[in-house]
Amino acid sequence: MNLKETKIGSTVTVVKLNGEGAVKRRIMDMGITKGVKVTVRKVAPLGDPIEVTVRGYELSLRKADAENIEVK
Repeated sequence: MNLKETKIGSTVTVVKLNGEGAVKRRIMDMGITKGVKVTVRKVAPLGDPIEVTVRGYELSLRKADAENIEVK
């Protein structure tokens, strides 16, 4: 399952980051790393972006980036 498929209000744990190079580095720089807990707060009306809480702060992610984050 990836972060894009996660339901609103759910808290999940990051299992793996997919993607390569700059994309993966940017996701890691935002604080999303393996083992961290992520809570999905809300999704914009058209589905993009997704607002999540990571390490105590709120973050907006594009759907394309959320698809690269595998969670359980």
